[in-house]
Amino acid sequence: MNRRPKGALSLQELTIVWQSVSLLLDYPDAELLARLDLIRGATQRLPVAIGDSIRGFADHLKHTPLAQLQAEYVETFDNRRRCNLFLTYFAHGDTRKRGLALLRFKQTYLSAGYELDDAELPDHLCVVLEFAATVDQERGRALMLDHRAGLELLRASLTDMASPWAALIDAVTATLPPLRGEERDAVRRLAAEGPPEEEVGLAPFAAPQFSAGAASKPTFLSMPSFPGARR
Repeated sequence: MNRRPKGALSLQELTIVWQSVSLLLDYPDAELLARLDLIRGATQRLPVAIGDSIRGFADHLKHTPLAQLQAEYVETFDNRRRCNLFLTYFAHGDTRKRGLALLRFKQTYLSAGYELDDAELPDHLCVVLEFAATVDQERGRALMLDHRAGLELLRASLTDMASPWAALIDAVTATLPPLRGEERDAVRRLAAEGPPEEEVGLAPFAAPQFSAGAASKPTFLSMPSFPGARR
């Protein structure tokens, strides 16, 4: 840890950022609202700029009617291709290539000894952040970096909309290295072209060799939670 670049977040700080955003970026419901004080308390340990971004969004949740939050969430993330929370969608759309990309996410989780249940696709940003925060920081961070262009397009799209959710993606990208030249080029191309048009479904994701039976005693990775926050 003494070799971390100056200004880099500690392992504990990374866990808090990624876990907090994983929770707050999920579909808003009463359970999430009940956790806001827990999240606010945890983020007090973060650098001011990142902590303020997360707490500012938590305040937005607290002071906005739940029905309005839910409607805004659906309008933002379900109806806009450039605000998709599924990382492989930005590079592949709903194509066979995306199915293979999803397999890589699933293999990454399995290599760490964890398996998601079938309720979520493995490239959902909340899932990736949960994995990075609570299971394997290096592998989780690598998944984010491999899909940095999509993550940056999501951030730019939310910022252009003046969406309150933009603050959460700002917090995530603040935990990653500055964009390099080729990464900036990839972001520009993706911004100009947008995600690929839909072609076919995701059938390769269900290949038998990647089913639950392929792992030895898999442990199911629960969906976003702070330790001790779930019943």
